[in-house]
Amino acid sequence: MGKRKAPQPQLSPPTDDQTEPAAEAKPRALVVVESPTKARTLKKLLTRRYNVVASMGHVKDLPRSQLGVDVKNGFVPKYVVVKGKGAILKELKDAAKQATAIYMATDPDREGEAISWHLADALRPVNPDIKRIEFHEVTKDAVRRALHHPRDIDLNLVNAQQARRILDRLVGYKLSPLLWRKIRGGLSAGRVQSVAVRLVVEREREIEAFVPQEYWSLLAALRSDDQQLEARLYSKDGTRYGPPGEDGITVLRTRDEVEAIVRDLDGATFTVGEVRRKDQFRHPAPPFTTSTLQQDANRKLGYSATRTMSVAQHLYEGVDLGPEGTVGLITYMRTDSVRVAESAQREAREYVTQTYGEASVPDTPRAYRSRREAQDAHEAIRPTSVRRTPDRVKPFLRSDQYKVYRLIWERFLASQMASAIMDTLSVDINAADYLFRATGSRVKFPGFLAVYHESTDQNGEEQEGWLPDLVTGDVLTLLGLSPQQHFTQPPPQYTEASLVRAMEERGIGRPSTYAPTIETIKRRGYVRSATRRLQPTDLGVLVNDMLVEHFSDVMDYDFTATLEEELDQVEEGRIDWKKVVGDFYKPFEHDLRIAEQKIEEIEMPVVEIGEACPECGRPLVRKHGRYGEFIACSGFPECKYTRPLGIGVRCPRCQVGEVVERRSRRGRTFYGCSTYPACTFIAWDKPTDRICPRCGKHVLGIHQTARKTTLRCLDRACGYTEAVAPEPVEEPAAR
Repeated sequence: MGKRKAPQPQLSPPTDDQTEPAAEAKPRALVVVESPTKARTLKKLLTRRYNVVASMGHVKDLPRSQLGVDVKNGFVPKYVVVKGKGAILKELKDAAKQATAIYMATDPDREGEAISWHLADALRPVNPDIKRIEFHEVTKDAVRRALHHPRDIDLNLVNAQQARRILDRLVGYKLSPLLWRKIRGGLSAGRVQSVAVRLVVEREREIEAFVPQEYWSLLAALRSDDQQLEARLYSKDGTRYGPPGEDGITVLRTRDEVEAIVRDLDGATFTVGEVRRKDQFRHPAPPFTTSTLQQDANRKLGYSATRTMSVAQHLYEGVDLGPEGTVGLITYMRTDSVRVAESAQREAREYVTQTYGEASVPDTPRAYRSRREAQDAHEAIRPTSVRRTPDRVKPFLRSDQYKVYRLIWERFLASQMASAIMDTLSVDINAADYLFRATGSRVKFPGFLAVYHESTDQNGEEQEGWLPDLVTGDVLTLLGLSPQQHFTQPPPQYTEASLVRAMEERGIGRPSTYAPTIETIKRRGYVRSATRRLQPTDLGVLVNDMLVEHFSDVMDYDFTATLEEELDQVEEGRIDWKKVVGDFYKPFEHDLRIAEQKIEEIEMPVVEIGEACPECGRPLVRKHGRYGEFIACSGFPECKYTRPLGIGVRCPRCQVGEVVERRSRRGRTFYGCSTYPACTFIAWDKPTDRICPRCGKHVLGIHQTARKTTLRCLDRACGYTEAVAPEPVEEPAAR
């Protein structure tokens, strides 16, 4: 199969300036999209000469009741009409019969191409004039350009999607039954999801195996005239002090070692040595890719990857902006490219010049380099027009839409701005044989920082920590020496943001799969989210260990990444999709046969919770079900008592039941009493066993936002709040 064909316009779409008598019905071209939202937007962007219909996603797929892949005859898939889509397909066929032409306008990726291919196959018998159009933003100009440059359906893209679908089906439908037989029913395995679980399990084991190491540092509080500063012990006679793990570093392991240095410094004169002042440039980050958007929205807004993508989908498909009409606010949100169209760069530079001045625009437009394996067919995620500022569109957006749009708008605009210039100062201070060092920095020229901060730092933080004006030879007054105890820290548990980053760095999955993969492993009960940190469950560890032992290829990071690269090569027409599937399946089938023979039935560990069953008196235990862990009677099946898993806090209202975690119809977590409906206590904040110190009646609950965690009284009328020390946050990936 050759390279992707260049667009071949053959059909002439109706022009937007054509008009028709209102009383006379004219034949119309049919435009097919996936979603109703996108269809509504296109209807408002196009004239009445177009009929826009939504397919509601895939109309054909592999059957759910069987494997649906003929492994003995070239892995030929058996596609069937998706349940419930028969009426939609009939509507599409009826519309196609009357259409002058059919334009497949599904999303510009493998999945969208496959949907178009299935639709074209179904509609071709009633109307063969079918073309594919592709646009990366839902705006009038972009859609008009696409209609005037239709192309054929790209079979390389279709084959790449088909290969992924078949590979995932083979793994899921072959491995899952093995888990049912060896562990318990209802479990599932997946080509990407199982590797993601492995990442979480291995990180947890790193944390469990970590042995903290104690070390100390020494701070000197000093004064110059009426200004104070802090300096840290840096070295002695050229030998550096520092934490464990760095070569050539002397580690102060005990307080006694630090106290000995304090005694050495008794009566010492603290004199300013070398003063170094220089400009340091901070460069803006590239515009968002799918991965970096999910990471930033998780760190700054507390949004899951799934929620972020759902909001971004609506922003892409179109929002009603009142007088301006309905328009897509961002470009396509599934991309791993940081490329930006020249027209968008020009608009951004003009806006920055007008708003922030010429100095805030770099001499030449910024160009960023995508990851080596990135697919460059799409642009980065950016606003379709920087003139639609967040404040301008805010009245028309939901709160979450506004927050995500603001992130995208600010990140893109900043990516086209000048670098910030930091004024940095480093001062060496001599005392006896010891060298102390103080550093400070402040913003000299804000550049892109006037718009966007990549980390979660508060605006203006760069202004803090500036040092007094010091000159070599100045004598400083010692106010005190403070020994500081430290312990090395284990690697942090994954957040959704850092797990997405780890998957991207290892080449596991692609932009379209990060969010559904994380959602799947949480839903299956392999991973739980606690205070926004991902922890493997006992079930997740058990399944992971079995798969790692018996399916080393499927669970191997490099093997999974190589398979993703081969799917990319299928998309480029360089490899036949059947070869990719066949090369994977042959060793996989062998491992499956061996595992079936070797693996004995595994009993899930039964953990008693130290409580008697209220119905029969036998011990209650923790069990794993299709929807996660729960509490059940150990006397099952004679006694069928069950209840949700509690959080270890007694119900503050009835003092009988335990507080349990529940989910609302919209998936939001809340907390209730295990004795419901006898007790109707509910709370959005996670209750603790601490009584409010202000009212003395109610307990405190853990309230989390994107930026901080607080304890607050569950009685809103009381209003008591208390700050909670933040957990260490993993730094964003270096670029």
